[in-house]
Amino acid sequence: MVMITVRAVRAVHACLLPLLVLAPVVLVPGCAPAPARMRAPDGPRASGLPGTVYAAHRGGALEAPENSMAGLLSAYRRRSAAVLDVDVRTLRDGTLVAMHDRTLNRTTDHTGPVSGLTLRQWRRVRLRPAGGLPGAWPPEHPPTAEAVLARFGGRIVLNVEVKDGGLKRLAGMIRERGLTGSVYVQSNKLPQAAKAHRMGLLTSVWRSVRQARTDRPERWRGTVDMLSVDHRARDADIRRAVRSGIPRVWSHTVNRPAARDRVLRLGCDGVLTDAPRLMARTPPRAAKPAGEGDDRRRAEGDKAGGPDGGGDR
Repeated sequence: MVMITVRAVRAVHACLLPLLVLAPVVLVPGCAPAPARMRAPDGPRASGLPGTVYAAHRGGALEAPENSMAGLLSAYRRRSAAVLDVDVRTLRDGTLVAMHDRTLNRTTDHTGPVSGLTLRQWRRVRLRPAGGLPGAWPPEHPPTAEAVLARFGGRIVLNVEVKDGGLKRLAGMIRERGLTGSVYVQSNKLPQAAKAHRMGLLTSVWRSVRQARTDRPERWRGTVDMLSVDHRARDADIRRAVRSGIPRVWSHTVNRPAARDRVLRLGCDGVLTDAPRLMARTPPRAAKPAGEGDDRRRAEGDKAGGPDGGGDR
């Protein structure tokens, strides 16, 4: 009788032990290991993006401090964009951080090159919101790329532009979190896009007005997953990009509804915009297709306002 009881108890323990081990993971939020990695397979993916995509360029730089966690979080919570765009640069110790410019001068309370700082020094930097932004934005420490991926990875599609080195490190962070299907890695350099493609990453390439004039994007359709063309490019150049066979063709940096409507009519399926809330609340309007006269007037306007698409995205 005692032998039967002992065996019965052992059998019960054998059945309950797996449940006891799994119970904290199932019942207590936050106990599951590597939450970003577990979310990614079921979270938003680039293949599931809507037919027309709004990407919050630098988090929406006309509506929030650019490349800030607060700005990215605002665009995410308002659902004004299906994609969050962020730039990354490399510190002296190899840490990847969210920053567009080579220097700290324009957007922070510090000066000097980003690449001259260590992570410890970076933590003392505070963003300086641009004048004219709506709302109140308290001083904020600019995030690292790791913090951005930890906060938004698996929750929304990201477009991460590598401004200098760091592709290998970024690739490791993306793969570690299981985000290869939901993070575009962007560059203006085609060799870097090819390298990212060989690493198994989604690739994104942006092109200036000048580059779009001579590009033959059909040659890149095997290695580029998203091509972004300056919205000031000629109609013919945008149409050539659209017909290239590259899965996604977007336009940057589109901050006026009329400019958005034009590139959508030309066949683009997305825009990178500093004003995602404005775009989201202003439905696209149908209009007559742009013609050569529109190209000429647009080129004259660009010449009067600055260089013909030669600047940095």
